Amino acid sequence: MCGRLSQYRGIHDFVAALSIPNALLNYVGDQPLERYNAAPTTQLALFHRDGEYLRADRVRWGWRPHWAKDRAPPINARVEKVAHGPFFKAIWPHRAILAIDNWFEWVYEGGPKKQPYLIRHRDHTPILCAAIGQYPIGEHEPSEHDGFVIITADSAGGMVDIHDRRPVVLAPELVGEWLDPTTPKEWAEQLVLMQGEPAEAFEWFQVDRAVGNVRNQGPELILPTSKISSGAYKGHG
Repeated sequence: MCGRLSQYRGIHDFVAALSIPNALLNYVGDQPLERYNAAPTTQLALFHRDGEYLRADRVRWGWRPHWAKDRAPPINARVEKVAHGPFFKAIWPHRAILAIDNWFEWVYEGGPKKQPYLIRHRDHTPILCAAIGQYPIGEHEPSEHDGFVIITADSAGGMVDIHDRRPVVLAPELVGEWLDPTTPKEWAEQLVLMQGEPAEAFEWFQVDRAVGNVRNQGPELILPTSKISSGAYKGHG
């Protein structure tokens, strides 16, 4: 999974997609997030459980343990290793959901530059990415060491042609189990190993190369190039 995504809806649109009845502790605000081209180190809205509440905080995309100061904070964690390796041991129990609108990948199709693609749900609903992290909870106030990583898996189906890795996306009915701190770690691992949404749930299309510059922001970045050039939308999947 490449390091670029969009999170532009308002927090309550994402809450509705989660289908979790718990009351919300909202530390993000009620305005649209308007992150059309979010890169690593961006503060993104992250959902997790805080006691009986569902909680939303702005947390930095990327995390590393305190003893790994010689490397850049990873932004992703491979589902095949995340539950057992030492690197993410401290945060594996701290499960979260990053709700996004889409993510981007770059494909070499000839020419001097790679072509960016936008990937989203076919029905345009929020994408609920499994994540783990260090974040504010209870008496733990925000810290400079806070951060999160997105759990990724091998791509399948036609999505392989876009990129060999993709986020583990959970259906709304599984999110509650993933976030519940009483869910056994072994079952949480099985959820992300076996229950991620299939490639058929997504569509993808070419977008303008302007998305390659993180300084570029705005809704025009998520338009298909076919729509920009001719007014006609052509989805792929």
